[in-house]
Amino acid sequence: MNPIYSKKVLTVPFIVLSIFILFLCGYIVSKHFYYGLIILIVGILLILTLAFVMFKQLQSNEQAIQHIHTKVEEHHDYAISHLPFGLILLSKDQKIYWMNEFMKSYLNDEYLNHDINEVFTNINSKLKLSEDRRVDVNYGEHNFEIIQSTDEFALYIFDRTNEFNLSEQLEHHMPIIGTLFLDNYDDVTHNMSDSERSQLNSRVTNEINRWASENNTYVKRFSNDRFLLVLNALRLKDIEHVKFNILDIIREQTTWNNQVTLSIGIGEGTTDLVRLGELSQSALDLALGRGGDQVAIKNDNGNIRFYGGKTDPMEKRTRVKARVVSHALRDILLEGDNVLIMGHKGPDMDAIGAAIGVSRIARLNDLESYIVLNDEDIDATLSRVMEEINEKEELSSRFITSDRASQLINDRTTLVIVDTHKPDMVIDPKLLKKAKRKVVIDHHRRGEEFIDNPLLVYMEPYASSTAELVTELFEYQPKDKKISRLEATVMLAGIIVDTRNFTLRTGSRTFDAASYLRSHGADTILCQEFLKDDLKTYMRRSEIIQTVDVHDNGAAIAHGDVEEIYHPVTVAQAADELLSIDGVKASFVVAKRSNNVVGISARSLGDVNVQLIMEDLGGGGHLSNAATQMKDVTVEEAIESLQEVVLKHLEGEEEE
Repeated sequence: MNPIYSKKVLTVPFIVLSIFILFLCGYIVSKHFYYGLIILIVGILLILTLAFVMFKQLQSNEQAIQHIHTKVEEHHDYAISHLPFGLILLSKDQKIYWMNEFMKSYLNDEYLNHDINEVFTNINSKLKLSEDRRVDVNYGEHNFEIIQSTDEFALYIFDRTNEFNLSEQLEHHMPIIGTLFLDNYDDVTHNMSDSERSQLNSRVTNEINRWASENNTYVKRFSNDRFLLVLNALRLKDIEHVKFNILDIIREQTTWNNQVTLSIGIGEGTTDLVRLGELSQSALDLALGRGGDQVAIKNDNGNIRFYGGKTDPMEKRTRVKARVVSHALRDILLEGDNVLIMGHKGPDMDAIGAAIGVSRIARLNDLESYIVLNDEDIDATLSRVMEEINEKEELSSRFITSDRASQLINDRTTLVIVDTHKPDMVIDPKLLKKAKRKVVIDHHRRGEEFIDNPLLVYMEPYASSTAELVTELFEYQPKDKKISRLEATVMLAGIIVDTRNFTLRTGSRTFDAASYLRSHGADTILCQEFLKDDLKTYMRRSEIIQTVDVHDNGAAIAHGDVEEIYHPVTVAQAADELLSIDGVKASFVVAKRSNNVVGISARSLGDVNVQLIMEDLGGGGHLSNAATQMKDVTVEEAIESLQEVVLKHLEGEEEE
């Protein structure tokens, strides 16, 4: 309590009361002199006595209050100096002019008069970016939580090292479940003798067990081609650091016989073991859908990481699977009323050829079928194809616009998506949302985005093209009607384009499909007519190639005019031609697709996985053939981003 305040509270009422008593005594004296005089004398003596007592009491109180105040000041200084957390006071120029004993145990006095940013690097900038003026910083072996006062002249510092270490330990010991799958075990061992199979099993199992032991991971084989992996987050981090070298080990150790590859699906991000198992299986499905020979790590929050995928997927589909898919497709189509077929935006020959093939399959089963294609989706190559198609009434009548398709679609319509599996890549996303019955047929490696709830998925990333997949389905459909010459020609053209004249991703099944189409009248001369370039396209492609910059790491980057808009086919063809340059391992062509979109086409000879590079930029594709589109960036900015990603991936491969 303030002593001055206490005096006023007591003395002011006393003085007022004394004056009142004196006036009262004076009044009595004027009326009764002798009695009044006695009362006056008594009143004065009483007032003086009370004043003396009050003075002594106030003096005693003041001394007591002063004593308490002194003790409080002493303990106040001690308490501030010995707070269980740090306190740093700053000058206007953000220099340290005082710190309490807590902070002195971490910082020496030599830091006095030093800028706070010299002690905690860029702390002011970090605090300004923080909405609640609170940041976490590392200082040596310690982890601090720093809170800034509203006037910005005081910092409150809490040592969170123990909490951080505990949290880190808990994070490191989070359970991880993985499923290891031998991609082509059944195919490799199918024609082996018992001794050969035993030898292969022994070698693969020994290598996996040795790898697991080195990484403190529990592994258990529970079927011929599957292993269970159990580890923690810290072990997983170490394994990620070497980018799952077990993939390379198994691939190299089995080259003496038919090469075996493996895929791994891993679940993380939760302590729920059942959920981890589900995530692991989902990740494995994703890895296999991308062609195998790789690792997919799926977090409970939805994030996915990939490793491996260095080799083109091996041709391991069987005739049995093609027959099963063909019969399943037929049953699904017959369950509906009509069929709509749709490819990706900017459809190429493969997309159109596959769509025509699916349309023919529907017609073979006496179902109405239509292909969704808008005028803006037709480029120079497709225009030559459409000229031929328009001469055939039976075929041209199947092509309809998105508006017409929206009128035809109903709950019993089957929508078949060809040559893509990404919902945002289809010609008409609105039509996709309306569809209740969906089928996906694609040959691209599966990405994170996928069409929801399809009735049937036929994805074979080792196939050369979607047209090849659709061609194989014909063999198990009704034979009373045949595929027409023009249909076969367009489908063959789709295979030729995607294989670059049978030079890339071409397996024995590719030639079987081409042979089937050729036997049904496919015209190779007409294919060449479809695929011819006009002079303008040829010149624009040459202009792009002239800008090429070949880097020491084997990456060739070219770009179109920053103001011009290029057709994706022109860009893709330029990327293909760049691979013919000596020393080029991978080619990238950057060019504008529209006013606010920049496209990148990527190609490789197989040494560089361009799919992973394009995925980092929001795209996808195959190991040797991929692309992406970037919105709201310039060509120069796209090239800069591309160079950073390419450098990261190619340096990573060299380190391996």
